[in-house]
Amino acid sequence: MSADLQEHALPALAAPGGLRWNRGGSRGNAATADEEPRQDRCHHRDRRRSRHADILPIDWSPRGPVLIREQIRYKSKKEIDKLRESCRLAANALRIAARAARPGVSLLELDKIAETYIRQQGATPSFKGYHGFPGTLCTSVNDKVVHGIPSKYVLQEGDIIAIDCGAKLDGFHGDTCLTVGVGKITEEARMLIQTAQLAMFVGIEHCRPGLRLGDMACAVQSFAEERGYSVVREYIGHGLGRDLHEDPQVVFAEQKVGTGFRMEPGMTITIEPILNTGSHKCLVEADGWTVRTKDGGLSAQFEHDIAITRNGPEILSIPDPEFELEDGL
Repeated sequence: MSADLQEHALPALAAPGGLRWNRGGSRGNAATADEEPRQDRCHHRDRRRSRHADILPIDWSPRGPVLIREQIRYKSKKEIDKLRESCRLAANALRIAARAARPGVSLLELDKIAETYIRQQGATPSFKGYHGFPGTLCTSVNDKVVHGIPSKYVLQEGDIIAIDCGAKLDGFHGDTCLTVGVGKITEEARMLIQTAQLAMFVGIEHCRPGLRLGDMACAVQSFAEERGYSVVREYIGHGLGRDLHEDPQVVFAEQKVGTGFRMEPGMTITIEPILNTGSHKCLVEADGWTVRTKDGGLSAQFEHDIAITRNGPEILSIPDPEFELEDGL
């Protein structure tokens, strides 16, 4: 981490009441009844549609995003315990793939590595077959923002790649993402990756009982923009549990402090802001999945699954120690 980022890093991360990384139990309210998965309602400013459906259940108006009515499923302690296991497994698979992201390795090879590990653990890939998505991973390289389909593309020295991994275990989904450099990368790329990771932690730190979505989103957007980056609007976080995408919808920009849903114990959500070096505007490519920056700028994303407890946020998507990357990711 560079000196200027260290100076602005979150003091709360090291504070006694800061983020909790343990794998112990978490408090929550009783779960609501199961509901049918949400349908594809994803819209873009240019009206093109992405088939990665439920990650974008918002409508756009001239005044900004309008969220669709939410039906939040609160989780019990037992459910959070199960969710923690699926998140841990997804986090392990993600880091196995990230370790393999070296020059000369294809995106299809990364995908196979992750799928093999997930299935060996008695789980299934959450993304594969989801609304027709063909891969275990979403692999988004350089100017690709999200939902990159694993292909024969061979990673090159200097690339950066956002790897998003989902795994379903015992009826619950884990969903987590990180961005890594391939070989030696530019200073511009390194700073983007570091800032994107810190922006995620800023969001997580603002997921405390009594705070609202707008408080968190404003903190993330301010943090990113003060450092010269834009926050992608169209692709957002979500609830997580028995369905890969549940309510509430978790946005990271264009909100107001004191507005939006109130954080409450028992919520399980993903915090996954996407930062671009240039404009926040995106385009969906012809395959209907891959999203790239409109201006060709670099993009980076980090994602953790969290449970909101009475004591604050607990990060669920923590890998086993042997799977952690050298730089602490």
